[in-house]
Formats: sequence, structure tokens, C-alpha cells
Amino acid sequence: MATPISVTIPHQLGRAEARRRIEAGFAKIVGQLPGGGGRCQERWDGDRLTFSVSGLGQTVSGVVDVLDAAVKMDIELPGVLGLIASGLKERLQSAGQLLLTRK
Repeated sequence: MATPISVTIPHQLGRAEARRRIEAGFAKIVGQLPGGGGRCQERWDGDRLTFSVSGLGQTVSGVVDVLDAAVKMDIELPGVLGLIASGLKERLQSAGQLLLTRK
């Protein structure tokens, strides 16, 4: 059974600049995920990024929605990875805030 994580990161960049920063720095966010050094697949559909990261025999999948004043990440952690959900949520929140607040 998968454990969902939702992270919302407010920003004041506007949708286009926030998307540009997510595109440029998504590898940093993926690096926070379990197996983040593994194979990553990404696909943009408008302002929605759908991704999956495979590593350590597990696949973490999710979506990133870039909105006018926030970026929302919804991630599914499979099986035992759900046990680290709270710590991972904090790390993703921090990584996302750094990405969206740097000048």
C-alpha cells in the first residue's frame, strides 16, 4: 500500500518563473527522494509535471503542479518507504523553498 505525501510551497514568482525554476532544479528535488540517484522519468503537460523515480527496488511517483502563487507536489511512497514520510515531507518542503526563493 502506498503512502501519499502532499507538499505545498508558496511563492511570489508568478507561474512562468516558478515553472522555469522547477524545470531547472528538479534534479535537486529528486535527490531528496528515496532512490533519487536512480532512473527518473519526467513529462510536462502544461504546468503539471508527472514523474517517477526508480531505485533501490522501489518506484516513487508523483505530480508537481505549478500554480500562480504556489507549487504543489503530490507523491506516492510505496510499501516500507511510507515509514519515512514525515521526514521526507520536511526535506522536500525545504528543498522546494530554496529553489523558489533564490534570486
